[in-house]
This record gives sequence, C-alpha cells and structure tokens, in this order.
Amino acid sequence: MQAAEDVIALELVSMGGEPLPAFSAGAHIDVELPNGLVRQYSLLGDATQRARYEIGILLDAASRGGSASAHADLSDGMSIRIGAPRNLFALVAARHSLLFAGGIGITPLLAMAQQLAHGGHDFTLHYCSRTLARTAFLDRLRDAAWADRVRLHFDDGDAGQRLDAAAVLAAPAADTHLYVCGPKGFMNHVIGSARAAGWADANIHAESFTADVARNGDEAFEIKLARSGRIVPVAAGQTVAAALAAHGIEVPLSCEQGICGTCVTRVLAGEPDHRDLYFSDAEKAANDCFTPCCSRSKSAGLVLDL
Repeated sequence: MQAAEDVIALELVSMGGEPLPAFSAGAHIDVELPNGLVRQYSLLGDATQRARYEIGILLDAASRGGSASAHADLSDGMSIRIGAPRNLFALVAARHSLLFAGGIGITPLLAMAQQLAHGGHDFTLHYCSRTLARTAFLDRLRDAAWADRVRLHFDDGDAGQRLDAAAVLAAPAADTHLYVCGPKGFMNHVIGSARAAGWADANIHAESFTADVARNGDEAFEIKLARSGRIVPVAAGQTVAAALAAHGIEVPLSCEQGICGTCVTRVLAGEPDHRDLYFSDAEKAANDCFTPCCSRSKSAGLVLDL
C-alpha cells in the first residue's frame, strides 16, 4: 500500500502462517528484492506481535537499484526471502527518550515509540518531513494512543512549527537518551546541535541509511590471507571485497556501505581504516575486525583471517 508520496508500506507474513522471529524496536531485516539485490529495512510494527513484519520503503531518486525494484517489482502475494531481525539501534533504559525522525527515518522510531508506550515510558517523537504529502504513516501517528507525544515539523510549513533542534536540546540530561534516524544532513544537524549543547556521546544513538565511504587520496595496499599465505593487491579506488572477488575469494555482501555488518572479517595484523557505520568507536579502536565492503588500510597491508 502507499504510505505517502514515493513511500510504500509492506506487510510480510510467513508462508506457513507460523509466528515470525521476535524482534525489538530499532531492528531491521535483510530483504532479497526481485532483481536479486539485498537491502536492509527497519521494522516499524508492534514488537509485541509476531504474526507479521511491517516495513516502509522510500523510492530513492539516487537508487542503486534496491528501492526502484521494491516499488516496481513487488506485488501482493509475492514470495520473497528475508533475514532474521538484527538490532544495531536498540533502546536503552532512560527516564525520557527523545526520538528524532527525518523522512523515512520514521520507520525504526515508530517502532520505538510503540515499544516505549507499551512499557509506560516517557518519550517525545519529533518527525520532520518535507511536505504533508510525503509524511509516511501520518494516520497511524495521529490515531495512536500516544499521539500527544508526537511533534510534526514540515519544511514547507510556517517557521513556528519547524524543528528548533537547539531549543529542544538546550538542557542536556544524563537520564535522557536521543535517537536519530533520517537523511545524513538531518542527522548531522540534530547530532551537532546535541553535542553543541553538551550532550554526552553515550546518550546519542543514530542509525543512518547511507555511509560516506569515498575519499580522495586513497592509496593501494595489500591483503594477506592468513590461511593460505596468498597476497591480494588492493588498488586505489578498489574495495577490498572487490579485490578479493577478483582473485576468486568471495565474502558475503549485503549493503556494501558498511552499515549492515554482513561482511565483517577478522583482522590479525595491520591497522584498518574504518569507514563503516557498523562498529562502535571502541570496536574500531580494537582493530581486530573490519568491513571489506568499504573500509581500507592505514598500514601498508592487512592480514585477514581468510
């Protein structure tokens, strides 16, 4: 069904009618699309029921083929393959939760709002959208028992209703956590406003749909495969995954942007240049794993557990 302009909502049920695996708010699933691509979509439904999963998919003007296939090729009654839920964006216990959604970023935060409401927890949801017509799941938000906790902000509305992130975040609180999801510019604005106001990084949680992985000045380096001793050169502008594939070594790939963690590979020696959004800062500092779909090497080479 159409959830808004350029946004479709899908309900997924098991073919045999069995309950689906449990999930918690903030989780996502891998979806194998009709054209063979695999993409990640946040679960937006009620985590207390397991009869179906719900996802929303925005038709991205810069689609690499995923959202375009979802909008053009999916139809009612079609069988598709999905992965089990994974959660890299989970809620943590807090006195108050501030949820900031930009556009299709509403999907995981809608599930969060429902979970918080079910648990009797205090929260406020700020939902920013370009226009009313592009505001997905608006009816669901307006009909919710917790609709009074929702603040809607439209880019084409009057100045008084637009999100003033600096004002909302002016008073940092150790017992309040922030959750941000949406386009990169929106996320940078909210997170930047929070940090400028003195919010601790540990209280700021974000999930992005894309990663900035390209950098100028990339240099070539080498990969050594620990199990065979083979050396694989990685050219400037070439990903490690692509270099490995060219030598007949396949690593599992999904998002190819360092978001999903599907390709995570152990590093036995060398210093990775982490360019992913999957690992925490502490995990990156350990330098014992990296994402070959997008990350590179700061050292002359890496030794991988392959």
